[in-house]
Amino acid sequence: MNAFLRRGACPALAAPMQTGDGLLVRLNPVAGGPSSGGLSPKLLIALAESALRHGNGIMEVTARGSLQIRGLTSESAPLLATEVDALDIAVRTGVPVETGPLAGIDPQEIANSRPLAERIRAAVEEAGLAQRLGPKVSIVVDGGGQLRLDAVTADVRLAATRSDAGVRWQVSVAGDGRNAKPLATVEDDAACDIAIAVLRMTAEKGREAHARDLTERQLASLASWHSVPPPSVLPDISSDRGEVALSSPLSLVAGVAAITQRPKGEPAAELPISPLAGEMSGRTEGGGQDRLPAPPTPLPIGIFNLAAPNTAVAIALPYGSMPADKIIDLAQSALALGTSEIRLAPGRTLLFLGQPTAANRPLQDTATTLGFVTDAADPRTRIAACPGTPACASGRIATRDIAEAIAAESADILDFTLHISGCAKGCAHPGKAALTLVGGENGAGLVVNATAKGLPAGYRPGYDAARGISRVAAAIRSARLPGESAAACLTRLGAAGIAEAYRQE
Repeated sequence: MNAFLRRGACPALAAPMQTGDGLLVRLNPVAGGPSSGGLSPKLLIALAESALRHGNGIMEVTARGSLQIRGLTSESAPLLATEVDALDIAVRTGVPVETGPLAGIDPQEIANSRPLAERIRAAVEEAGLAQRLGPKVSIVVDGGGQLRLDAVTADVRLAATRSDAGVRWQVSVAGDGRNAKPLATVEDDAACDIAIAVLRMTAEKGREAHARDLTERQLASLASWHSVPPPSVLPDISSDRGEVALSSPLSLVAGVAAITQRPKGEPAAELPISPLAGEMSGRTEGGGQDRLPAPPTPLPIGIFNLAAPNTAVAIALPYGSMPADKIIDLAQSALALGTSEIRLAPGRTLLFLGQPTAANRPLQDTATTLGFVTDAADPRTRIAACPGTPACASGRIATRDIAEAIAAESADILDFTLHISGCAKGCAHPGKAALTLVGGENGAGLVVNATAKGLPAGYRPGYDAARGISRVAAAIRSARLPGESAAACLTRLGAAGIAEAYRQE
């Protein structure tokens, strides 16, 4: 069997997680080329058939591009693992280091992110960091191009940029492409070293920590990598304050470089960092409470041009979930049309590669007929919905049924993200959303401009939540000014007005 490393609650193949509909396993396949995350149509068909045999037949693609199989039992999960091994599918484990789905084949990318990502993976393994970090700590290496990773949140982000001196990598921490905190813009070697230093600092704070928990002075120390700042930026800080006790940028360079630049086989050098002692973290929530979140990033759906005459077709799973038999039907159609590789992509999508350009439209038509999302304007792309009841033991409302009803009845006002969460954990959309329906003891609560953990402004029975959103949609249509977006109209209506509309019979 493949060697799997359990990192907290992540439902890896060898450590399935209990949910409302049985055990859940998550795979991050890397077959089909180094780090491509691709599968042949035949392999995807075989995986889906295995999901039908051993699970409840529901398969999912996550927001980060991993594959999930639901409804397993304690007896069937090992059988699934055995079949995955027999298919010889390599599965990525350890700290996620994510690259774009078109990395290395996109003519519009600034840089191929895969070589740098591989160096970071190797450095993480050498430093033994996977065992010390929590299961949700991750790194994004984004080379730019047509399918960027701006919507993916990560502890460390490396984004390729162009300069007079060539390609550089902007290193940021704690966020997505819009709100991560920039540290430095550096060359490949320094970018890798800073990324490892961030992970080391995070690990020192414990397995519950993230890069957002690093202090401003720690971040300033990391930012000094590429330049010599004024002395006041890097004071000597006592190690019991959880800071890097280095007195100059040059000593920081030496300390960070020691992490990865050492003779093979020697223990990893330790930066002089200790856990935070009585220090406020540098975490900020950002943005005023009265401002709605930024408009949702368009999902990577449609046809993308590669080196002529090659193209890629991106097709999404609605809310990230589809029955395995429909995935089999789509993969069989792709195989017949000449598709050579199917990649799992961020945004809950499947990326089809290798087929002739004349096959793209028939492939999309088949996907549409099967219920997949083939148009970026599909209203379902504006709704983030977790499995909810009965699939999840924590769910209190039937999220997917509610989502389908809203997409059918209120599509015209969905120019913002609507989050439908079975409980207050908010797994499908951890950040703020303009509107969030969240299941609880009182039914379906409506949270305005906050996460699923926010205080609901109003409630309806769970079975009637879609009708409540239709009342909000009616209020938007009535109050909307010429040329005004629905999101802006929500801001004018305010939480009280939105809640009043939601509660209307």
